[in-house]
Amino acid sequence: MKTCSNLFAFSFIFLQIFSSQINSQGTDSCTSSLNLKNKPLFDTTSFLCVSVWDAQGYILRYMQTDTKVWSFVLSAPNSNSFIGMGFSRDGKMVGSSAIVGWVSNDGSATMKRYFLGGQSPSEVMPDQGNLELVNMTSSVVAENSRIYMAFQLNTEMPSNRLIYSLGPTGRLPSSVNYQLSEHRQHTSTFLDYNSGQSESKSPYANLRRTHGLLNMFGWGILIPIGAMVARYLRQYDPIWFYSHITIQSLGFLLGFAAIICGFVLEDRLGVDVDRHKTLGIFILVLGCLQVIAFLARPGKESKVRKYWNWYHYTLGRVLILLAAGNIFYGIHLGDAGTAWNVGFAVTLIVFFITAVILEIRMWMKK
Repeated sequence: MKTCSNLFAFSFIFLQIFSSQINSQGTDSCTSSLNLKNKPLFDTTSFLCVSVWDAQGYILRYMQTDTKVWSFVLSAPNSNSFIGMGFSRDGKMVGSSAIVGWVSNDGSATMKRYFLGGQSPSEVMPDQGNLELVNMTSSVVAENSRIYMAFQLNTEMPSNRLIYSLGPTGRLPSSVNYQLSEHRQHTSTFLDYNSGQSESKSPYANLRRTHGLLNMFGWGILIPIGAMVARYLRQYDPIWFYSHITIQSLGFLLGFAAIICGFVLEDRLGVDVDRHKTLGIFILVLGCLQVIAFLARPGKESKVRKYWNWYHYTLGRVLILLAAGNIFYGIHLGDAGTAWNVGFAVTLIVFFITAVILEIRMWMKK
């Protein structure tokens, strides 16, 4: 029994040491010192440290080391991707200048300046931009499962609107033209250089919120409610008809306003949301076809009324399904968070349960 206890204790200690080694190798934090074998080419002893992108594990160390010299060390997990740090005037990626670094599988490290002139990779131009690097002080190293990008800038005060990006896994820039692939994640932040406080700044946050709420209430809530009124409250004629028209018209107007906000938002942010935009336009077209169908509605005794009904019901159901999917997709694109997903999902679940109950009740009456 004593031997088993000793063996258990030894195994526990071994696992603790092993796990602590793994954690120390794969993580970095502002509570630990920057202890690298391949040290940056400038002194980093008194640097301020701040966690700038918790979701991706980005750590920034910085300091003004001379009258017109600012020094930076950006640390991030090494995922066989490039990492980037951009300096922006307004928090937008387009129009900013960036420092991008990566370490290839053969161990060779590269760091370059880029000017982000547009949304497509061809408009992201290497060796351009308004960032002036101090000669012979830049370096990129990969150690302990992380990548460290160190550089110094000649500037009196760098922009406090910083953008961080993470490239696609396994698609590093080629030495032929150093063209960057489209990033898979990015974030825009505000950094107070004096206090070291960093916070995420979503550009045009109010416009984003308005776009999302209008879509959710217009296409995602009012349109399904109007459809349920038309299907389950027909015994209250003609109240159901006028209620249906009123609710659907309001939902269409809110949805139309949401799409206008979406176009403005896309233009201001300079982002690529073609799939989300295409779905939104298609949903708007379906809504317009429903309006046209209402204006061209044949009489109840007409022979083509049943075909009109089939057309009207089918397009309405397709619109509701596509709108719900596109709203979730928009929440994902905007990084709106779990609360938006949960809130809209709960609403849809309530609609579904209500519809099932009313459907059963309707068939039992028949």
